[in-house]
Amino acid sequence: MFRLEEEFRLLIERGGESFETTRSYNNGNGELTEDNSNLLFDDSDEDDHDYSDSEIPVAQRLSNYDVIIDALPSGIINDLHEIAKRMVVSGSGKECSHVYSSFRREFLEESLSRLGLGKLSNEEVQKMQWQELEDEIDKWIKAANVSLRILFPSERRLCDRVFYGLGSVSDLSFMEVCRGAVVQILNFADAIAIGSRSPERLFKVLDLFETMRDLMPEFEFNFSDQYCLVLRNDALGIWKRLGEAIRGIFMELENLIRRDPAKAPVPRGGLHPITRYVMNYLRAACRSRESLELVFEESVNVVPSKDSTLSSLSVQMTWIMELLESNLEVKAKIYGDTALCSVFLMNNERYIVQKVKDSELGLLLGDDWIRKHTAKIKQYLSSYQRSSWNKLLGVLRADSSPVAANVGGKSMSMKDRIKAFNSQFEEIYKSHSQWIIFDEQLRNELRNSLYNLVMPAYRNFIARFQNAPDVGRHADRYIKYTLEDIGTQINELFEGVNGSAGGRK
Repeated sequence: MFRLEEEFRLLIERGGESFETTRSYNNGNGELTEDNSNLLFDDSDEDDHDYSDSEIPVAQRLSNYDVIIDALPSGIINDLHEIAKRMVVSGSGKECSHVYSSFRREFLEESLSRLGLGKLSNEEVQKMQWQELEDEIDKWIKAANVSLRILFPSERRLCDRVFYGLGSVSDLSFMEVCRGAVVQILNFADAIAIGSRSPERLFKVLDLFETMRDLMPEFEFNFSDQYCLVLRNDALGIWKRLGEAIRGIFMELENLIRRDPAKAPVPRGGLHPITRYVMNYLRAACRSRESLELVFEESVNVVPSKDSTLSSLSVQMTWIMELLESNLEVKAKIYGDTALCSVFLMNNERYIVQKVKDSELGLLLGDDWIRKHTAKIKQYLSSYQRSSWNKLLGVLRADSSPVAANVGGKSMSMKDRIKAFNSQFEEIYKSHSQWIIFDEQLRNELRNSLYNLVMPAYRNFIARFQNAPDVGRHADRYIKYTLEDIGTQINELFEGVNGSAGGRK
């Protein structure tokens, strides 16, 4: 038995030394072809190892996962099978399996190393900078795909040929060959799953989750026997933990929105950085909508929905939108100017709605949500007009607004009213021309609304003023702004530049 064991060992080693790994794959027509130029792994770091291709055969770089690796020549495989039969019949099946699995493990270890997957401990992963970890995740995705789709199936095939007809020895040997590599792959994914929940990590964690999802059938297929049950269960558990990590990242995003302080107001009522960050973040996240739907279907911590027809992901996105809008309403209050507060909310709500309409978010939140929040923009517009232009209109419409046309209990004369109008219009123009409406369409809508609000009232007032008895033929002395002046200056509002109202004088 000792001599058979040694011969078995030498056959495996010599087979590896003399045999160049072949790569067979489907050419799309159901025919298997060989292409020695299609390499599986990058061997540019070969000088960094003490190994050589003559000692341990390793697969090379590829661009197609439909590959089978024959690591040993058929003749040697047949000889190994004959020796294995004799050893198993003689009660030395475990020794034979041990020799076989020890050598094949080296192949897998070296292959993973060539793919760039290092043996990192949990502590080492947690201490790495995120930028460095992103590179490691990319290497992991490549290594996991190659291992589950090529290396492990090839090892299964080799095992079944060497131990054909020898019962459970083949399954046991295959498990011993692959266990270390599988554990190495799963440990890294698990370290990411239990790591930081920082929102910046979402997209790479999603990459890991999606890779594990796509590879779960491969885990089931490759490790289908009883000896590999623990490997299948571990893979499923880590995949679920990655889903938990994604839900945790969204919870941290919620906390980030809640904690974002209302400090100095955004200049000129413009777009707040938290709005831009959250909306672009969610748009990017929803490109993986299918994966996120799967993640949140497993969640029981999402805020309950009044509409049971909404998916769990839709409920989650609606909740984040509510948090963002509540945060912006708090920030708006620090302006201390109702009109500028309305401009700020108008800007940010417009940005939110546009980002929702132009992405998967629109499908998740629904048309009713879009209509409701489009109506909110109109409400902010009306609030702006009421808080900034009603007093001015009250001066022009003195006949129908006795409160606005009286000062100190005395009725204002026509001359006093046009002076008050000139003063108030200049004040509004000076401040509001410095404010900004970033969206051109919204800016034009607001200007048109103001034009239609102010111009008729001013036109009627000027007509009455010119015919007033106490004004007479000296009306032009008091009319500082023509109708054209008013229209021009309304069309200069919200450009974010220093305003200086200039009339015809």
